[in-house]
Amino acid sequence: MSTGRTRAVRLTRWGGPPILTEVARPTPTAEEVLVQVEAAGLCRSDLHVVDARPGDLPYRIPFTLGHEVAGRVVERGPLATGPAVGERVVVYGPWGCGRCARCAVGAENYCDRRAALDADRVGTGAGLGRDGGMADLMLVPSGRLLVPVGDLAADRAAPLSDAGLTAYHAVTTVRHAWNDDVPDACVVVLGIGGLGHLAVQILRATTTAQVLAVDVREEALVLADECGAHFGTLLRPDTAAVLRERTGGVGAVAVLDFVGSSSSLQPAVDVLRPGGELAVVGSGGGELAVRKPGVLPPGTRISLPFWGTLPELEEVVALARKGVLQVGVERFALSSMPEAMARLRTGDVRGRAVLIPD
Repeated sequence: MSTGRTRAVRLTRWGGPPILTEVARPTPTAEEVLVQVEAAGLCRSDLHVVDARPGDLPYRIPFTLGHEVAGRVVERGPLATGPAVGERVVVYGPWGCGRCARCAVGAENYCDRRAALDADRVGTGAGLGRDGGMADLMLVPSGRLLVPVGDLAADRAAPLSDAGLTAYHAVTTVRHAWNDDVPDACVVVLGIGGLGHLAVQILRATTTAQVLAVDVREEALVLADECGAHFGTLLRPDTAAVLRERTGGVGAVAVLDFVGSSSSLQPAVDVLRPGGELAVVGSGGGELAVRKPGVLPPGTRISLPFWGTLPELEEVVALARKGVLQVGVERFALSSMPEAMARLRTGDVRGRAVLIPD
């Protein structure tokens, strides 16, 4: 049994800032697995957690941040199952009760006991009320939450557990809206950031849809083009009209909104065709009035995808290992977390920010 101290980025007070500090080295018991962290993603969800006011979130502080984690299994509890010591893995981030019907099929993101867990302030998962992976070592509750990644580079693997998984789940959520035999199916991706650029690739790799990309930044449209988008345009007052013309006037079969603000939701609604799917993935604070009759096209289905399932994470890893899903990343040393967080706040990160223990 190993002892000693290790480093972790901890949220010690609401409003932050998080601090890099020493903590006791975790020791796995029962089903727990200890992972040596090789890379941990940093995303806007982390900013939302850090900036939360007391009472905003059902979490107890302090805890270690980091919900996108890749590493190597270094120790297992006596009842642990799953990957063996030495295997390289990515950590499935949403942790449910592990016992309900949804958890039993790997859909812990939609755990039936989530409300009870929140009431008990247990936490949503890795780095979200429970100790995550912005650290040298991470204690994972069970081997069921680990997906092997083989020789996939850690900085490319870590973002798959949220950015890749959430984008993939959003695509699967709307996928039934069209048949690949329909040649005019167009899907709009709003927001080509850490998740949006992966959604473009996933759509290209798994469907025959025409992918139309929208962002407020020229450089994001360049990234969308590199990822395989068929068309890109800046967000302007006439964006919906431009997109609708691109669809031949019929509208998009689905819109994936990775922004979720008022400025993105309006063109999303305006470009959607009757019977289309709107998936609001981003948490930008926008609102839609849902009523009949109203502004939504008839037959519209709205979803609010949250993360994804464990089987979907396995599929995302498989796509990445085949080379058809490439995560754009910027690497930062773990000790440079404040710089990475500051650049993320200003939008000065191309792709996904990833912390590497140094």
